[in-house]
Amino acid sequence: MLTNLDDYPIHQFAEPMRNVATSDRNFYDRYYFMGFEKGGEAMFIFGLGVYPNLGVIDAFLAVMHKGTYRVVRASQELELSDRLKPAVGPLGVEVVEALKKLRVRCEPNDWGITFDATFTGAHEPFEEPRHYVRENGRIIFDTTRLAQLGGWDGTLTIPDGAGASKTFAIDGDNWWGTRDRSWGVRPIGESEPQGIRAKVHLTWFWVYTPIRFEDHSMLVMMQEHQDGSRVLAEAVRMWPAETAKPNEFFSRPRHQMRFEPGTRFSTGARILMDTINDDGSAGETIDIDVEPLVPIHIGIGTGYGYDTDWRHGMWQGVDPVVQNFELDTNTPEGKARLFGIVDNGARFSYTDERGTHVGYGLYENLIIGPHDQYGFVDMLDGYAESGGQ
Repeated sequence: MLTNLDDYPIHQFAEPMRNVATSDRNFYDRYYFMGFEKGGEAMFIFGLGVYPNLGVIDAFLAVMHKGTYRVVRASQELELSDRLKPAVGPLGVEVVEALKKLRVRCEPNDWGITFDATFTGAHEPFEEPRHYVRENGRIIFDTTRLAQLGGWDGTLTIPDGAGASKTFAIDGDNWWGTRDRSWGVRPIGESEPQGIRAKVHLTWFWVYTPIRFEDHSMLVMMQEHQDGSRVLAEAVRMWPAETAKPNEFFSRPRHQMRFEPGTRFSTGARILMDTINDDGSAGETIDIDVEPLVPIHIGIGTGYGYDTDWRHGMWQGVDPVVQNFELDTNTPEGKARLFGIVDNGARFSYTDERGTHVGYGLYENLIIGPHDQYGFVDMLDGYAESGGQ
């Protein structure tokens, strides 16, 4: 099947662009955007993905304000969309200037949540190391991702009680954030028969921290097994293009996380890594303090895997399906639903020979299964003061 993409010289193999190079049902191609007000008053996350082998395009906008979590989400058959102007229902992405500036929108809808803002990168996108995970013979992850820090300009409107609404004037001085683009294979869509994986309890430990400071950005990412051995690790400092400075890599990224007792909810952390001397030896230790400001449990309502009725790539029908999800996390009932991966808008600080640096970015973490450092021994047991660390 031909699409508008076939009129551009971008083919990678001898098939129309509609077809990807693998028949794996879990192939995906996704945008992720995050932004928040530096004081922590509000935060948003936007995602849009296409799933060629499932024939689906879907998207969501999630907003957290004063503990109320709101989501607008939409899905439709992929063939109805224009891949050069990806959109579904009220949600869409426009590439204004490739690798630099993108516009994201949520048009008026039944739930009073609208968004129209432009992300501008503060540096060139960084290509992360290839993420490859094979479990019991099956490739679970095989992805490429770019990451970029930047600022936002636009407006966000949400309900504010008793029929009123609140509009945030978003500007690049006070609203910072991050975005990524990833594609490849990862678990999506309806649940599959697990085979041998159904009886094997594996650890998924993940810390991901893209951070923007005034004159540079950092990206630190770590995925570990139960014993702390690494699946993936990277730590890099990035400079604006106009400085002509090359990316600066660090060695031995590591973490010291703090938790709310009895849970796996991280209340903060220290992220440490070492500079690398000219001879390859470890130099100065960079010690970054992490202060979460506003959390979004992104696995709820958005499609990231915990809802039986809405997952990324799940077939919802040919025509656009647009839904709303809302949760008051201030109530005991709402708080009890909070589980899994957490994307925190966070404040970061560290000191080096140039002085003290304060930045803002994403503190994303997920811990499922045993992990020796923090004393977790089961799939979901909570943190004990006497545990690991």
